[in-house]
Amino acid sequence: MFAGNNYFYYTYKINSTNQENSLLSNGFKKQDKMEQLTFLNDKQLKPKDKTERLSQLLVSGKISIEQWSEFAGSAKEAVKATCIEAMEFASKEKPGMVSLACMNFVAECLTEKAPRIKWESARVIGNVAHIFPDKLNKAVENLLINTAHPGTVVRWSAAYALGQIIKLKTAKNKDLIPAVTIIIEKEEKNSIKKIYLDALKKAEK
Repeated sequence: MFAGNNYFYYTYKINSTNQENSLLSNGFKKQDKMEQLTFLNDKQLKPKDKTERLSQLLVSGKISIEQWSEFAGSAKEAVKATCIEAMEFASKEKPGMVSLACMNFVAECLTEKAPRIKWESARVIGNVAHIFPDKLNKAVENLLINTAHPGTVVRWSAAYALGQIIKLKTAKNKDLIPAVTIIIEKEEKNSIKKIYLDALKKAEK
C-alpha cells in the first residue's frame, strides 16, 4: 500500500514538473518571438528595411498574427504604421493568413490621426475583403469617412478598399454604390475616380 502511494506520488510529481517545464518553454518561445520584433525600434534601420523584414516574418509564420497585433496595438505611431505596412505586403502575398481579429484591428486603425496608418490599414482591408464579405460594416463606415480626407494617398487607399468591397456584389452595395456615386462627383483626382468607376462597372456585370 505504501509502495503504491509512493508510485502515484512520484508519477504526479513527474507529470507536474513536465507540465511546468512545458509552460515555461512556451513562455520563453513567446518571449523569444516577441524579441524578434525589437528591431522595429531600431532607429538605425530604414523604414523600408523594417517593413520588408517584418512582412517576411509574417508570411513565414515565424511571427503569428496574434503576436503582431499585440505588438502593433501598443506601438508608437511610426512603428505602428510600419507594422501595418508590413501586414499590407504580407496580406497581398498571403491573404488567407489574416484573421478576423486582425481585420477588425486595421478597420479601427482607419480612425487614427496619422495618414500613413490610415492608408496602410485601408490597403490591408482591400487585400482581404473577399475573405470577410459579411464582416465589413465597421471597415466600410470608416473608409467612407476617409474618402473626404485632404491627403490624396489616404483617399486613394480608401477608394481601393471600397472598390474591392463593391466588386464582391454583396447586399452592402445597395447603400454603398449611391454613396460612392456622390464621392465621385466631389473627388478632384481622376486617378481616384477611375478606381471607383472601374469597381462600379464590374459590379454591374
